[in-house]
Amino acid sequence: MRHPFLAGAVVVITTAALAACGSSSASPGGGGEKTAGAGRAASASAGPVAGAPAEPDGSAPAAPRAARSSAVPKTPTDELTPATGTFTKKQKKYLVDRVPKGMDPAAVLQSGQETCDRLTYLVKVDRDIAIGAVATGEIADAEPAAGQLCPQHRGLVEQASLAYPDGTHEGARLRPGRYRDVAPTKNCGWEVTGANGKVLASGSSDDGKRSSVTIPATARAFTSTGCYAWLPEGGNG
Repeated sequence: MRHPFLAGAVVVITTAALAACGSSSASPGGGGEKTAGAGRAASASAGPVAGAPAEPDGSAPAAPRAARSSAVPKTPTDELTPATGTFTKKQKKYLVDRVPKGMDPAAVLQSGQETCDRLTYLVKVDRDIAIGAVATGEIADAEPAAGQLCPQHRGLVEQASLAYPDGTHEGARLRPGRYRDVAPTKNCGWEVTGANGKVLASGSSDDGKRSSVTIPATARAFTSTGCYAWLPEGGNG
């Protein structure tokens, strides 16, 4: 029986899993083998955009400041080389347009490998939880990582794209069918509305037990809170 606490503990679980792996990490050399010592990737943030000029106060207006570009320059593909060894083809393909200028590409590769490690561990614990973690964004960049570094998880990422994380989903985002929640809290509640906001279905789970909901073809919106994520049942995804 799956425990609903797992959803809230995804980060804790996967952190423990990575610690258990010791110093194993992705290495640029040796056909994708793991070696110790690769650094953790730092996230690249866009540069700030200059603010609007100050309100006039009777003094001479200040000269406008040029806005900084929000695009972070990336390392050209032909410059994606590690300090030692070489990158495999799939590693280099993963790194294309992902390494900010001045950052060690091995650190970005390490971040992608850690994403793969988290997916692998969560799949062993509960595949539904792993799918939910991708759908909710708790495991970021899962799609590019699975696309190049751990292709065994491509199916999982595809399933996550059909899931509904907590929130409101409308219009073309809705797909008729039956869905099950992944790991609801005791405050899990949902509502399906149709034209003019008419409530077509609603429910809650104050005992934290898993439940299902049917989204009809006439639905216009589906709202969920405290349920973590909903996965399609059968072939209705």
